[in-house]
Amino acid sequence: MTPSDAMSRVFRIIDASMNRIGEGLRLLEDVARLLMDNAGLTTQLKAMRHDLLRAEGPFHKQLLESRDAAADVGVDIEVSGEDRQRDLPTTVVANARRVQESLRTLEELAKLPEVASLLDSEKFKHARFQLYTIERELFARLLRQDKTERICGLYVIVDTTSLAGRGHVEVARQAISGGASIIQLRDKTTPKSELLSLARELVALCRTNNVLFIMNDYLDLAIAANVDGLHIGQGDLPCAEARKLLPIDMILGCSATSVEKAVAAEADGADYIAVGSMYPTPSKETAVVVGTEVLSQVKQTTSRPLVAIGGITRDNATEVIAAGADAVAVIRAVVGAEFPGEAARQIVAEFEVRDD
Repeated sequence: MTPSDAMSRVFRIIDASMNRIGEGLRLLEDVARLLMDNAGLTTQLKAMRHDLLRAEGPFHKQLLESRDAAADVGVDIEVSGEDRQRDLPTTVVANARRVQESLRTLEELAKLPEVASLLDSEKFKHARFQLYTIERELFARLLRQDKTERICGLYVIVDTTSLAGRGHVEVARQAISGGASIIQLRDKTTPKSELLSLARELVALCRTNNVLFIMNDYLDLAIAANVDGLHIGQGDLPCAEARKLLPIDMILGCSATSVEKAVAAEADGADYIAVGSMYPTPSKETAVVVGTEVLSQVKQTTSRPLVAIGGITRDNATEVIAAGADAVAVIRAVVGAEFPGEAARQIVAEFEVRDD
């Protein structure tokens, strides 16, 4: 092989790597832009794509002349499992890795004397490390988006004071068997050292059953137990501060008693909003009753999933669902019932009636 032939093949590698970079970045950009509506990530990815793929006339001509897709021996090579179906987060990771590998290839080839004047090795290195960070954020945000979309159906708050001596895990297990899609742990009195162990048990139970687990109030326990989300009230840590401190993939719920507070919660990073109290409730005697009218108004002003809370039972669940609730949060109606599983099943049936 002559030196000119060897360089032609080097340019062929460069051309293939740049094509892979463009294709991979375009997919990541489309996900950030069209699926996630994330202007920041979209801007970063678009700027990276344009910067990396800029090729001046003579150089671009060399790349095209070296291209020989028809003779590419790798076209028909298949790896076991390569064509299996993938979910969106896995697709994002696969394309990010594809771009990162191509960037490393160009980073090394740009060090060749014949190529150094055409390509900047440091530019590809910088882009590779920048993409490591973008990949992490995209992946985590997609997981968070998936969790947010699962805020629907029956949301059971396992409140220690309502258990009447029964175990948290057993009541949660029965609620899940009855169709609960979200479990929250709420406890204002037990030492955190004990709550952490309990939270981890509930996390394991919920993960096994594909149910979301939310921690009430305690951000530190939420992080330590690696839960799916945190729920805070108006008197707790401000929503914006909680969002900064939570891992990117952990969802955040915030309580609201008015349209104004719901709009503020969304702006501050809440992934779902709990509106209430719908009715008077013995679980929280000081709760402000806002009724289904406020729930309907909030539904018109926010794009976030809405959880109706406060005094909800099987008898009035249909009313709050009709007013716009994506999920209904209950305590006594399930946790305080003689048979939590059956009580949960009856409320879940109200959602099925709506779907029909």
